[in-house]
Amino acid sequence: MITQSREPRPRQSLGGLIVLSIILAILPACGSGTSPFTHTTTPPEIPLTRLSTDTFTNASSQHATEVEPDTFAFGSTIVSAFQVGRIFSGGGADIGFATSTDGGTTWTGGLLPGITTFQGGGTSTAASDASVAFDAAHNVWIIASLALGTQFQVVASRSSDGLTWQNPVTVTATGSPDKDWIVCDNSASSPFFGHCYVEWDDPSANGLVWMSTSTDGGLTWGQALNTADSVQGIGGQPVVQPNGTVIVPIEGVFGSDMLSFSSTDGGASWSSHVIISNIIDHFVAGGLRTSPLPSAEVDGAGTVYVVWQDCRFRSGCSSNDLVMSTSTDGLTWTAPARIPIDAVSSTADHFIPGLGVDPATSGSSAHLTLTYYWYSQTNCSFSTCALNLGFVSSQDGGSTWTAAKMIAGPMSLSWLPDTFSGRMVADYISTSYSGGKAYAAFALARSSSGGAFDEAIYTSTQPLASSAISADSLHFSSKSEKPVPKAKSDHGRRKFYDEDGEFPIPPRRKYLKFLNRSARRQT
Repeated sequence: MITQSREPRPRQSLGGLIVLSIILAILPACGSGTSPFTHTTTPPEIPLTRLSTDTFTNASSQHATEVEPDTFAFGSTIVSAFQVGRIFSGGGADIGFATSTDGGTTWTGGLLPGITTFQGGGTSTAASDASVAFDAAHNVWIIASLALGTQFQVVASRSSDGLTWQNPVTVTATGSPDKDWIVCDNSASSPFFGHCYVEWDDPSANGLVWMSTSTDGGLTWGQALNTADSVQGIGGQPVVQPNGTVIVPIEGVFGSDMLSFSSTDGGASWSSHVIISNIIDHFVAGGLRTSPLPSAEVDGAGTVYVVWQDCRFRSGCSSNDLVMSTSTDGLTWTAPARIPIDAVSSTADHFIPGLGVDPATSGSSAHLTLTYYWYSQTNCSFSTCALNLGFVSSQDGGSTWTAAKMIAGPMSLSWLPDTFSGRMVADYISTSYSGGKAYAAFALARSSSGGAFDEAIYTSTQPLASSAISADSLHFSSKSEKPVPKAKSDHGRRKFYDEDGEFPIPPRRKYLKFLNRSARRQT
């Protein structure tokens, strides 16, 4: 175990781009009942705490890199998990973790044992897609991840304190699982209190989605099940309502729709999917790896919030905003509303959201914090794109939002590890509330001195937002805004079933023929 110390914010560079980046970071939109508001001075730097360091030396990884964190908080404990030592073809040398047992004040980090050959006697050659949950009924922390090698597996690592972890157990070793996510039912009043659910998709089976349930704290996992209509998708994020209903927002397999499905019987069966909304997104410049994957959370009363990157409010789909849809039952969803980070006339592009919702709040008083990456100029190139990180908060369930605030940046894309799908900072990031205070985990890169990379997982030294936000702070709304008529994405459908580009989607005509043949076989 290594206890990580606080570090100053990664240094800024890229010359004059920083001035434009900071100004645009804090130019919120003028929504219904609001007036323009512009900062003309540089905001104070946010002190950061570095959570981990890539110490591996294996030849297959791009060192020193860490990407794609998830977090979960329960009580005063916050656990984060992420890839360490990113490998070009997929995953990292291992899954790292960093845990705070005092509500984000101090952090202790380490590596999960028993997954890869590089750490603790595992047999896999890479690990990926870490997701964190806590099972209150069995008092156990669980990190679900992918073990990659000659056989692909979804595995679950368990810990009683978030600090010492056992060797993983297998959730599934069938097919080629991808983009797993875990959640547990922690509502004592729920009939399924103590059920934990893992979701994944299988790109080798055209993105077929699977679910598995554990009722013993992740020691054993039940038979994997499909939805009633065998939905196909990628990047599902299950959440659990207080009544025990599990709702799973997920990007459709072609990237054209945001979907959801659910279970009301503790994971014994899963419904057919419903469409939350179509997805209309801008292709992010510079060769950065992104996708409109959902970031999903649930408040204390069971309202589900889903955020993704979308360009429907921008003329010509010129850049992405972040949009949010909500539901109280997983069946009926609100029309996507733009989160007013800046004006629709700005040149900023926003992507890779990480939504946090305070579980002690709900409804019109729900507290939300949203972290995200962004460019100041949407039409940049690999050499000119300036990658930044910011956040906004809401104290009224997303009706209004605070002015955007800068966390760190700008970063050059050349500072990020490479993958088949482009330079990678994350497919997702995460924000969680502990004691009413929001903490996020995120990947930040520096200009390396002496090595190829210097990218690590950080959090803010102080909480990003809390109930102590001043009542007279400026708030911004997009209530009166309407999508651009006949808006459409500026690119075609997804070309691969997975994010690593291993499983190509056949051309539409061939795919339709395949579906017809499959239907004839079934009849």
